Amino acid sequence: VQLQASGGGLVQAGGSLRLSCAASGRTFSSFPMGWFRQAPGKDREFVAAINWSGDSTYYADSVKGRFTISRVYAKNTVYLQMNSLKPEDTAVYYCAAALGGVSRDFSDYDYWGQGTLVTVSS
Repeated sequence: VQLQASGGGLVQAGGSLRLSCAASGRTFSSFPMGWFRQAPGKDREFVAAINWSGDSTYYADSVKGRFTISRVYAKNTVYLQMNSLKPEDTAVYYCAAALGGVSRDFSDYDYWGQGTLVTVSS
């Protein structure tokens, strides 16, 4: 599986961005997908995940109610809609695919995209 993340950029606090993660290779619909982020000097942290069927989603408490993860099978793409962005959301965002079940633990993910930088100015 190859994953290509895009959609990052510079946005003011309170603004919105939509990240995309395009998958190719093995059957996209078989994999739970997740988004993680890593801010400078910090560990990689869980942001959101969606199961293989798309009917269950999971969020970190810090983004719940502001971010929405979704997947479009016809486009082999997972999205992360980010609203009401805060400066503390600034990080490199990574998408990932898991061969096992959906998880909040980055070590359970087997394939990773290259990351896209999100910068939120105050």
